[in-house]
Amino acid sequence: MTSGIGLRLPHIAEMVATLPPAGWLEVHPENFLANPHATELLTELSLHYRTSVHTVGVSIGSVTGIDRTHLKRLRILIDRINPILVSGHLAWSTHNGEYLNDLLPLPYDEEALRLIEGHIHEVQDCLGRPYLIENPSSYVGFRTSGMSEVEFLCELVRRTGCRLLCDVSNIYLSAHNMGYDAHTYIDGLPAHAISELHLGGYTPEEDAAKPGAELLIDTHAVPIAEPAWDLYAYALRRFGPKPVLIEWDNDLPPLARLLGEAVRAHQIAAGIIVAEARCAASR
Repeated sequence: MTSGIGLRLPHIAEMVATLPPAGWLEVHPENFLANPHATELLTELSLHYRTSVHTVGVSIGSVTGIDRTHLKRLRILIDRINPILVSGHLAWSTHNGEYLNDLLPLPYDEEALRLIEGHIHEVQDCLGRPYLIENPSSYVGFRTSGMSEVEFLCELVRRTGCRLLCDVSNIYLSAHNMGYDAHTYIDGLPAHAISELHLGGYTPEEDAAKPGAELLIDTHAVPIAEPAWDLYAYALRRFGPKPVLIEWDNDLPPLARLLGEAVRAHQIAAGIIVAEARCAASR
């Protein structure tokens, strides 16, 4: 069981200079594809740390298809740093060659399932490895959805052999926003397919559509809230030890603060392993 941090460009020089203890690093490859100097630094870090690639521009939900040029550039970077995992989002963010600075939702129906199934096969064939799909942060639903998000993800795993990135904070946030139970959601995921966990901070805002109600926004700009830590512990008991990543993308804290959050994630996991071992020994 290891815990790591999302490495963002403002921290990369300090990481190279100090090589602090960290279980592993995860990067958004789109920050490096057109930045040769940052790519050189990332390559150097990949010699010292296990590294994961978390894409934000593949857009497996786009009806206009996968950008194959982008995918080929992504393959070159992956071959260079040999990441332990490659992941992306259950969302769409491109249309007719235009990239949108957002991860937009999908209806959960058979048409979307077939579309994404084909795109996952294309991505996995090009990259030559399994692709992890991350559950989204949700704020709206579609009346046309004929299945739940969990059912949709399970079916993608069955049809494509992809893996899942379980974003625990997204589950807590979406459960609050959409009115379902977070623990039931986790119970419904296929444990054998979970290859990574994410934790990130969310920000409460007033829900303009429901005066007096609160909406949770996936900002990655604040510390991880205690309810998300509690749900993380529940996920570990359900899935067993998994690599976990601390995400912090906006209003970045000092690197030491990020590393401290990763230490807390590791300590929670270690405590669960010890407790379960004692329980098993007493039976």
